[in-house]
Amino acid sequence: MKRWIGYQRGVNLGGWFSQCDYSKERLEHFIGKEDIAELSTWGIDHLRVPVDYNLVEEEQGGYREDGFAYIQRILDWCGEYGLNMILDLHKTAGYSFDAGEQEDGFFVEEEYQERFYRLWEEFARRFGKYQDRLAFELLNEVTDQSYGAAWNRISDTCIRRIRNIVPEIDILVGGYWNNNVRAVKDLALPQDDHIIYNFHCYDPLIFTHQGAAWVKEMTPDFRFAFDQSFQTYYDTMDVVFGDAFGEIPKVENMDRTFGPDFFRAIFAEAVQVADEREVPLYCGEYGVIDLADPADTVKWYQAIHEVFEEYGIGRAAWSYREMDFGLSGEHYQGILEEIKANL
Repeated sequence: MKRWIGYQRGVNLGGWFSQCDYSKERLEHFIGKEDIAELSTWGIDHLRVPVDYNLVEEEQGGYREDGFAYIQRILDWCGEYGLNMILDLHKTAGYSFDAGEQEDGFFVEEEYQERFYRLWEEFARRFGKYQDRLAFELLNEVTDQSYGAAWNRISDTCIRRIRNIVPEIDILVGGYWNNNVRAVKDLALPQDDHIIYNFHCYDPLIFTHQGAAWVKEMTPDFRFAFDQSFQTYYDTMDVVFGDAFGEIPKVENMDRTFGPDFFRAIFAEAVQVADEREVPLYCGEYGVIDLADPADTVKWYQAIHEVFEEYGIGRAAWSYREMDFGLSGEHYQGILEEIKANL
């Protein structure tokens, strides 16, 4: 399968320019230059930087120069420390993967779509000159499968408009069900050789999100150990989530202890599609909540890392600081070196 060179091992800077209070204190100090210097020693080649539209846009669509300046600053820091960067639009006017954001209408209202196109054109004009070390991610985590056709049309139009300004910058496109790997097959055919198919992987959710307050099916005291059989994993997912996530591919021997074969099974279709279309495959988010047992967390990272390496799938772990997954937090300190080795 085609590899995306320069974006094989990365880390997210979540909660800085996105999913935050947008206060000056947060924007100025949540991540500093010293953090980028530290991350450059982790054996990674890039950072994924989520950005919400309201960092750079006023309520009615005008632009905020201070917001663009923050993006320029992290671009400069990445350049100084030899890291590539993905600019990820995490939320756009009229749409957020988080219903609590109360963004609505993007997939049906042309006014929102035009605003989206214009913002990406502005990003292209301002930052396209960094295309040798910067990639654009059009939108984070489309949710409903019913949005799929509209999203293929919108993303196709957006790519064409970006291409009028920056013909060869790499552009990431993800699918429905929050960038689920099973949605890759329904992404539009790539327009050119600079399209990357993007997915996220927090599978199985009963392990990576155990006790997560924002997962409505999950109780706060729910815990799940790593070293159980595949059958136990699947049975427990069925009890907790029912058919909420559809049918998940099974492995040949369901009595085996959980491990890399799970990821081989759920990635198989996407790998085949990407190979046939000659498109690199990239996992923009993956990780384990800081409520899980640290030793089990290492085992999960080792399992998914083995399969990422096997297929040449680029990826970025979620996330560097806080956000319930913060790799720099106290929970991960005893296992951080092992996680770094398996990013």
